[in-house]
Amino acid sequence: MAPCCPAESTKPVFIGIFGAIVGGFAVSAVFFLLSFSSITAPALPFPVVTTTTTTTNLSALSNTAQLETMYNRPIWKPPARGLRMPSPRAFCLTRDMVRARARDGVIVITFGNYAFMDFILTWVHHLTGLGVDNLLVGAMDTKLLRELYLTGVPVFDMGSRMVTEDVGWGSPTFHKMGREKVLLINELLPFGYELLMCDTDMVWLKNPLPYLARYPSADLLTSSDQVVPTVTDDSLENWREVTGAYNIGIFHWRPTEPAKRLAKEWKDLVISDDKIWDQNAFNDLIHKVFGQPVQGEDELVYSYDGKLKLGVLPASIFCSGHTYFVQGMHQQLRLEPYAVHTTFQYAGTEGKRHRLREAMLFLDQPSYYDSPGGFLSFRPNIPKRMLLDGAHTIESHFALVNYQMKQIRTALAMASLLKRTLVMPPLWCRLDRMWFGHPGVMEGTMTRQPFLCPMDHVFEVHVMLKDLPEEEFGPRIDFREYTFLENPSLPKQVKDSFLEVRLCNEHSTRCSTANGTNKHRALLLPRNSTEQMGLIKSFLLKDPLFFAAFGCLFIV
Repeated sequence: MAPCCPAESTKPVFIGIFGAIVGGFAVSAVFFLLSFSSITAPALPFPVVTTTTTTTNLSALSNTAQLETMYNRPIWKPPARGLRMPSPRAFCLTRDMVRARARDGVIVITFGNYAFMDFILTWVHHLTGLGVDNLLVGAMDTKLLRELYLTGVPVFDMGSRMVTEDVGWGSPTFHKMGREKVLLINELLPFGYELLMCDTDMVWLKNPLPYLARYPSADLLTSSDQVVPTVTDDSLENWREVTGAYNIGIFHWRPTEPAKRLAKEWKDLVISDDKIWDQNAFNDLIHKVFGQPVQGEDELVYSYDGKLKLGVLPASIFCSGHTYFVQGMHQQLRLEPYAVHTTFQYAGTEGKRHRLREAMLFLDQPSYYDSPGGFLSFRPNIPKRMLLDGAHTIESHFALVNYQMKQIRTALAMASLLKRTLVMPPLWCRLDRMWFGHPGVMEGTMTRQPFLCPMDHVFEVHVMLKDLPEEEFGPRIDFREYTFLENPSLPKQVKDSFLEVRLCNEHSTRCSTANGTNKHRALLLPRNSTEQMGLIKSFLLKDPLFFAAFGCLFIV
């Protein structure tokens, strides 16, 4: 983390001269102000709101005025209109800044660049919804800094001068972001506050601070990539059975000497070689000395230098992208999850965003719920034999997936023709997806077969969202997650414009085109009618696959 206050390194001689000049101005200003019958509040380096009325008594003003700064005012409260952007120095990370936001000695931190602003707002939204406001966000570029400040989110400048675009997992800039995390931890721990450090691609579902307080002697509590449960309640993982890597996307530090030593050696290691991945370096250091249980606290283990007391947060409730979205481990164990981190997915940042949307956890702007042409959804028809019968093999898995993809292909074509946004259906899989060979589902996991699989298990979500040349790939077709129409954020006017379309037997007495478009009942369309039924009917008549595969169509 680069220093954001370069003036502190100025030569002492210059500071002395500058101080004398400022002092002279200050003395003159005092005499000037005393010549007036009233005194106004002095200008500060960040916005100030006084809660008292103007007074002519200086001592009374200092005793009764309550200053509201950008660091102690309520989150989501933007600065007053007309106020200028504070100077860059006002956004430098300081002990006073952390003190203003910390509660009970704890500060919760995330950081990122402008490309992750929607993730950051989602992160803040969930925490504040849980009553947690002792948080700060580190901005890696000035664009994010400005936008968060104007939104009313407490933000500090990391001095990174990072690009504003998505850097992509595994890229050199991605690794640079990882090193910035290590530097930030080293800067924060000396302030003397407990630190809950989080990546931006995770959300909080339950206030984690009471849980972390259950282990006051732990120097460090970390999440992991463990996919096989080692406990069935909400206790820490059995560290003896954990085989997954410790994941640094969620971890809690106490400002103890062993933790500070670990942080410093970690910093020295990642700075020495820019090819070292911060998470691998962290795991290597933790395991330098490992395996001696803490006496009287068997859930903790001595690690690193033999003095650091480590605990592993349970993956069932501090969830990874696998234990939450694929296994649903918390549901099967009847536990309340605290967090979900969008790991174990296959479509980059777009895939992370889509997974949170599928879980109805992402904070989208109102425009996301408003498509100019409207929305189109359908109820898929999957034969029981494909979904439930027979062994779970590669052949049966792909037969199931391909059957669904054909229906979606037709629905995408309809959405394109009707200029509507397709609401994707839920997808069923028999086998898991991994970036390495596996026997279908990983042994020891709680994955049920078949299971509802994330869209990125089947489709390249990040490719579908790209702006590709229309002459080569055709017009872009927008889509939404399968839970879109169930989302509480969906506006009422969209829900009220819902129309169900069903295909019926033309010889049935109930199947008549005269039934109209009453929103309280389905619009029935004869399967083999030759009447001109408008654009929808003409398309259905051209595509036999739709007749065979679709139970009903929904137009919003």
